[in-house]
Amino acid sequence: MRQFQVPQFINIEDKIIGPLTLKQFLYLVGGGAAVLLAWFGLNTFFFVLVSAPTTALSLALAFLKINDQTFPTVFMNSLNFYLKPRLYLWKRAAPARTAGMLPKEDAEKQTKIKLPTLTESRLNDLSWSLDIKEKLNR
Repeated sequence: MRQFQVPQFINIEDKIIGPLTLKQFLYLVGGGAAVLLAWFGLNTFFFVLVSAPTTALSLALAFLKINDQTFPTVFMNSLNFYLKPRLYLWKRAAPARTAGMLPKEDAEKQTKIKLPTLTESRLNDLSWSLDIKEKLNR
């Protein structure tokens, strides 16, 4: 039987340009371009007012992590939280069950067999165990 190498670390981005990922590099280039435009277009006082927040934002987008989540993810989640409506309504449904009888949907749910699903953590565990067994057999 043929054996194949299982890819590892599939949830880590590739380092494209030196120690930076492509996203990090683009965030830094965009921030640098904005600061360069401010340098040529504004006088010194306004340049400092514009370039300091721009530099801080581009560095945060490229490198800052909050609770193991990147800053762009946290920033987009916070924008969605503040901009989307937050009105939750609870509607009480009338009881559909009669004495001793299950509704058709509940009876179908109980007879179905649950199949295990393959999650990302389970996939990482499998690839790790395959790699360890392969090294032990050599």
